[in-house]
Amino acid sequence: MADIEEPDQPKRLFVEHTVVDGVRVVTVRGEIDHDVREVLHEALRFEDDVPAPWRIVVDLSAVPFMDSSGINTLIACHRQVGQTQGWVRIAGAQTFVLRVLKLVGVDAVIACYPSVEQALHA
Repeated sequence: MADIEEPDQPKRLFVEHTVVDGVRVVTVRGEIDHDVREVLHEALRFEDDVPAPWRIVVDLSAVPFMDSSGINTLIACHRQVGQTQGWVRIAGAQTFVLRVLKLVGVDAVIACYPSVEQALHA
């Protein structure tokens, strides 16, 4: 689990990793903005020794806010994973976050699902 703590602020972003049927599930809790974008980037990055294709489900069910930093990180991950013939899927995005993803067209590039289970079995 990775987290970031700014001085005089509570911990803002928590990331957990699990693997389900060969799919990496990255569960994110907290707000995603410019200050924590590197934590998200590192959480989505694969090591060179992990065999391709890379497949990731990003669980955003506990993310109440995401700005363009998070969107850019997701798109960069999508591009990287796509080079391995893998995929990225977004699961459980809350109403505000899903609205932002749809407004900028991320949902047309990265499939969005209501739950992790649905994303895993799509």
